[in-house]
Amino acid sequence: MNYLVIKHIHITAAALSILFFVVRAYWSVTCSGRLTSRFAKIAPHIIDTVLLAAGITLAIMIGPDQPWILAKVVGVLVYIIVGTVAIKRGKTPQSRAMAAIAAVLVFVYIVGIAIRHNPLSWFA
Repeated sequence: MNYLVIKHIHITAAALSILFFVVRAYWSVTCSGRLTSRFAKIAPHIIDTVLLAAGITLAIMIGPDQPWILAKVVGVLVYIIVGTVAIKRGKTPQSRAMAAIAAVLVFVYIVGIAIRHNPLSWFA
């Protein structure tokens, strides 16, 4: 497949992923029953699988020896850990809200890495 097609799939999946994360984090903080719906449990896995597959494909196409790609991978791992606190592991609505804010900030950092091709993200 063409690089630009994969890149657009990756960007679209990333946008859907953060959008749906914010919605689910809101549901988690407000203790909404919607968070336990079948759709809310399955859709993120589908979206994130597409995101990951496209990301791996792009990394292979670009070459994994780029330092910014490693920074993105580390950022994604941090995002996943903090995101799980925001959605299900946080003990209180306040701790889930703080984790959600942190996860969104990590996501913004990852976007900066992707745009600038620099591990310093927006700080470069």
